[in-house]
Amino acid sequence: MSTLTSIQAAGQSGQLLPETVANLTTWLGASLPAWAVASIDELVAKAAWDELNNRFYRDLEFGTGGIRGRTIGQLPTSVETGTLGEQGTPSYAAIGSNILNDFTLTRATIGLFRYTQAYLAESGRADIPALVIAHDVRHFSRHFCELAASAWTKLGGNAYIFEGPRSTPQLSFTVRHLRAHAGVVITASHNPPHDNGFKAYFEDGAQVVAPHDKGIVNEVNSVPLTELAAFLNKDISRVVTLTRATDDAYLAVASKAAIDMSVFKKTKLKVAFTNIHGTGGVMSVPLLVHAGAEVHEVHEQVAFDARFPSVKSPNPENAEALSLAVKLAEKQHLDVVLATDPDCDRMGVAVRDRDGKMQLLTGNQIGALLAEYRLTKYKEQGVIPAAGSDHVAIIKTFVTTSLQDAIGRGHGVKVINTLTGFKWIAAKIKGYEDQLKQALLAKQGIALDYDATPFETRAKLLQQHSTFYAFGCEESYGYLPNDYVRDKDGNAACLMFAELCAAVKSQGLTVPEYLDSIYLKYGFYLEGVVNLYYEGATGAAKIKRILQTYRSAPPKAFGDVAVTRFQDFGVEVFRDADNEAIPKQDLYLVTLANGYSFAARGSGTEPKMKFYVFASSPVKTAAELATVKTQVKAELDRVKALIEADAQQRAEG
Repeated sequence: MSTLTSIQAAGQSGQLLPETVANLTTWLGASLPAWAVASIDELVAKAAWDELNNRFYRDLEFGTGGIRGRTIGQLPTSVETGTLGEQGTPSYAAIGSNILNDFTLTRATIGLFRYTQAYLAESGRADIPALVIAHDVRHFSRHFCELAASAWTKLGGNAYIFEGPRSTPQLSFTVRHLRAHAGVVITASHNPPHDNGFKAYFEDGAQVVAPHDKGIVNEVNSVPLTELAAFLNKDISRVVTLTRATDDAYLAVASKAAIDMSVFKKTKLKVAFTNIHGTGGVMSVPLLVHAGAEVHEVHEQVAFDARFPSVKSPNPENAEALSLAVKLAEKQHLDVVLATDPDCDRMGVAVRDRDGKMQLLTGNQIGALLAEYRLTKYKEQGVIPAAGSDHVAIIKTFVTTSLQDAIGRGHGVKVINTLTGFKWIAAKIKGYEDQLKQALLAKQGIALDYDATPFETRAKLLQQHSTFYAFGCEESYGYLPNDYVRDKDGNAACLMFAELCAAVKSQGLTVPEYLDSIYLKYGFYLEGVVNLYYEGATGAAKIKRILQTYRSAPPKAFGDVAVTRFQDFGVEVFRDADNEAIPKQDLYLVTLANGYSFAARGSGTEPKMKFYVFASSPVKTAAELATVKTQVKAELDRVKALIEADAQQRAEG
């Protein structure tokens, strides 16, 4: 029986999904390389139907982070594995329409090129489409970077790559710095080692949003598999490798994350830093050293390694990923632990408390600390008015702590809430930039070169004609100090948080004590997350079922806690503090009778359903803070368990 006949029979018996059969038929009908055909033959011969469903039940789609997925199958074939590379990298990325491999990556590159080319033509610009590509340390990352650059130049564009791994925020900056039209980062952020991704950026240096995202997807989907063969052999002879000057340009703007560099001279801050085998050490360490911090790197995690062998997950949100750095901090009596994820757009920390113990902080706590500190510093330095202003904004996502809303109100500045994903924060920043340029052109006839305008001048002009972006963050450990970069920046975040630690230390306080002072000022806030992982095709159906039933049969109560408000962002119309409509998305905000609330959404980058739970309580005196913390945590844990049980029931139908 032939491979195709076996596939059709498995489809008829229900072992393969109809979508899987259709995709496999299309792929086998294309001019696939011999190794790819051999891989499909092997999986069919083994009757590995679950593996084939997971690989072929759909095409990879753009989510909040672009395209992201497995590069190594759960059941790799012998030809895919081949001769393992130095870090366990197989010979080939796995075959599959739902896999990030040479085919899906090339298809994405062609689609991005054609969309960019059409966009330039429609805008009346004769520019040759220019693309900047960065990559992290993952399996196939360098190969994918060169393959995409090769395809772009074969299509007639100009492509720029770095000489080695570089962080996502550096890519964002470099797109603007080189005035390129698009950018790509080959990364899967903090996902497991078997994943990789293709994260697309446009000429503003931000991840693509509407209408570009849908336009790119349409172009990608229109690229037939039969067209890919001409692009699968790499030719980087026309690709430009960027020099040290580009690195220095990024370092110069990343250093502007610090508001008051003098605090590093007032006290010697001692830092334990880990890049968790990723790109963070390339720029974060020089930034900290140049600022005046004493940096101790975790030597076991310094080297680039696609396997991330020293951790279960290369995610600075997880305590285990920071354990070696915490151990180093305790041994060397260091002040703070700073950790970045593989592509260095996220940062996690641990700080020393009054008893001398290292204490992990959540992304919500880090963001609240930075928001309070930076708004206070900007007022002290006269960058923003002491009384605040409606023309100053901090931007956060709906799933980030409401403590930042309270901080913004307390400082008299505007708080913008966006959908999940830093691209929405970047979109607001672009809007403020465009508003300023349009105002100056209309009122004074000035065509402002925004990036060439000094930060202090920009800050004043934005407050006069638009809105000055003072700080932005999301609960998932992403922070952005200013608008030089248009994505969350782990390098800048390390410098920002180091500055805060140095300032607090110079005052004789600990960071937890500074955080408690914020609670006493605004109230105690605590957050929790419920993550439900559902892998593969069957898992995607469960996530879809939860989302659909939340809309068709909204929850009325969780145990004895009634629902007082249910907000559906996929149906209702919501506007932000600028009165701009928020795009539709399957996001639900649920308010409970006990004053708590939670947000529910499917992850755009991982196979999971997420629930973000928010709790708060007023605090009258410092003496009662400890009791309030205990009570709120107990109730939060109880509510989380009820939400999770309800979701699991919905998932099973």
